[in-house]
Amino acid sequence: MPQSDTGFASVKLPATLVNQAREAAQPMRRSVAGQVEYWATLGRIVERSGLTAQEAQTAIASFDAAARRARAVRSEPASQADTLLAQFMTVENDGSLAQRVREVVASNRSKAGPAAT
Repeated sequence: MPQSDTGFASVKLPATLVNQAREAAQPMRRSVAGQVEYWATLGRIVERSGLTAQEAQTAIASFDAAARRARAVRSEPASQADTLLAQFMTVENDGSLAQRVREVVASNRSKAGPAAT
């Protein structure tokens, strides 16, 4: 592929790879192109270091698993909030929330005495 005067060349990459690079680039404050270049540099180092394909795949799988766990931990609060909202909606829809509120109000009134009513 011919190079332009700027020293850069265009290549086509799978959209999945570009999206993965975009996601990986953000925390490191790299551009997508910078992330792909970083990965290519790591790939050259891996090849020169003599790692087998299996060793490299194991390392990548470990990295991907750690990244998935990190994303799951970041999304946990939203998940907990969704669970709490679902529980709230369930008790609201079956009437048990309203019943419990009536019980608490009646209990508080009885504790306050006749002046509260």
